Amino acid sequence: MIRTPLRPLARILSARAKGENPDEIERANVRERHEAMRDRARARAEGRLLLLGAAFFAVYCVVGMRMGVLATTEPEEPQAVASGASILAQRADIVDRRGRVLATNLVTHALYAQPQMMVDPERAAKGLAMIFPDLSEKDLLKDFTGARKFLWIKKKISPEQMQLVHEIGDPGLMFGPREMRLYPNGAVAAHVLGGASFGREGVASAEVIGTAGVERTFDGWLRDPANGGAPLELSLDLTVQSTVEEVLDGGMKLMNAKGATAVLMKVDSGEVIALASLPDFDPNDRPAPLTKGDAGDSPLFNRAVQGVYELGSTFKIFAVGQALDIGLVRPDTMVETKGPMVWGKFKIRDFHNYGPALSVRDVIVKSSNIGTAHIAQQLGAARQQDFLKSLGFFEPTAVELAEAASARPIVPKKWPEITTMTVSYGHGLSASPLHLAAAYASMVNGGTRVIPTLLRAKAPKSGTRIVSEATSSEIRDFLRAVVKRGTATFAEVPGYEVGGKTGTADKPLPNGGGYYKDKVIATFASVFPANDPKYVLVVSLDEPVETSGAEPRRTAGWTAVPVAAEIIRRVAPLMGLRPEVEPSPAGGVTLVSN
Repeated sequence: MIRTPLRPLARILSARAKGENPDEIERANVRERHEAMRDRARARAEGRLLLLGAAFFAVYCVVGMRMGVLATTEPEEPQAVASGASILAQRADIVDRRGRVLATNLVTHALYAQPQMMVDPERAAKGLAMIFPDLSEKDLLKDFTGARKFLWIKKKISPEQMQLVHEIGDPGLMFGPREMRLYPNGAVAAHVLGGASFGREGVASAEVIGTAGVERTFDGWLRDPANGGAPLELSLDLTVQSTVEEVLDGGMKLMNAKGATAVLMKVDSGEVIALASLPDFDPNDRPAPLTKGDAGDSPLFNRAVQGVYELGSTFKIFAVGQALDIGLVRPDTMVETKGPMVWGKFKIRDFHNYGPALSVRDVIVKSSNIGTAHIAQQLGAARQQDFLKSLGFFEPTAVELAEAASARPIVPKKWPEITTMTVSYGHGLSASPLHLAAAYASMVNGGTRVIPTLLRAKAPKSGTRIVSEATSSEIRDFLRAVVKRGTATFAEVPGYEVGGKTGTADKPLPNGGGYYKDKVIATFASVFPANDPKYVLVVSLDEPVETSGAEPRRTAGWTAVPVAAEIIRRVAPLMGLRPEVEPSPAGGVTLVSN
């Protein structure tokens, strides 16, 4: 730095020569320098004030904009930041074949706590225990005063409970929005719908996943945004389903049964119009599975699909139908029924003594075990197995229920001639009532295989041929004769031609060593109208006992048949089937009023 002297020598000498005062020159120089320094300091100060003002203005604008945004948005609870994929909470509705809602979503809230934000943990614990009696005040206080920074209190609460929690007024109690699954019809179609629960959860949303039934089978479809919120349309008819359950429940109690099931199916498409299993449950509050005892006693157990039973004489129509179809017998062919029929150490008997012989038609009408066994001997094991396989009795049903895949029929490991005979009348092979309904539909619809489905079909699908149309017509005549003059006379419903076949099978002992003497599975497989079948109805009762007479009666003709008849009487008009009224005799007089 070069310092400029205040009194330059040249100027001093010049000033002395002119008689001027050098001190004045020095004071002028000092004044000029101070003025220059003051100007530079002022310029710097003005620049700094300008920058500070601009910064204050920018901050003011940001704060103002944020306040505006907050003022125009809805208030919401603070959300915890979590890594990972976002939770997809939306789930499509499930509706019946007429578009009526079976399952939908309800907006609710979950209650959680952040103890570090609590003002009065003791008061909060006491208040919550009063609102939710199932919570312990002691446990809540321990959690609120411990080291935990977050805890769920209730996964879903009602609006009334939410208001009561609000009134506690503790900032550490917070709410998270939820979409819970709602079944507005309660227990109706519970075993079909199954139920849903929460999967992944966050404070802002929760994942609703299916736990059983169609909710689990179609879980991915129901949660797929690509479907645009379209509902899942089932083949069920809500009105018919409710009626079937109501009548079945009354019949189960009247017949003193421990359980019951019913399957109503269209014969041309395999669509299940109603599927009921009792006891049942409310999917809004799905109970926990049994941890001990017989799983079949749980209300979660779907008897129509998971229950595999020996279905007794309902199987006779398969042996007779196959023999008719391949030409081994004709309807009027006489078959030996003299009993008992002896095969080695085994003896086959009939419920009644039917004499030395019956026609093939009457073997079905009277339900002769011996006659059916003789026909099965002519068929042989190989042909019998192939026919039963074609009807689906060797594999689980393809119905769209999560539980169906594990319900595999119990088939004999070995198939000697005695097995051929016993299977022909429904002993030795166990299947579900849904298997039976699909098989009967295949036999009476003209003879083509149907696959049971819970989805509404736009048009019937033509399956593989099981029997000829002529054989199918003869089978329908046989089933109608069973109701007119056989073991199912209680199935007659005025205005509707009902056909069917009864089956009463002894229940096997739990250890597999024989059968109970006084416990049966009573089944009635029916078709209506018999002259042009539209529907198959299978009703099965577990351990029924009809006690109106002097002796307890357990056979299907006394137990399952009356229940099925009442179901048909109630649901046939609901499904658009008009009763056929017999015309009055010519020239007769009808009393129309009194």
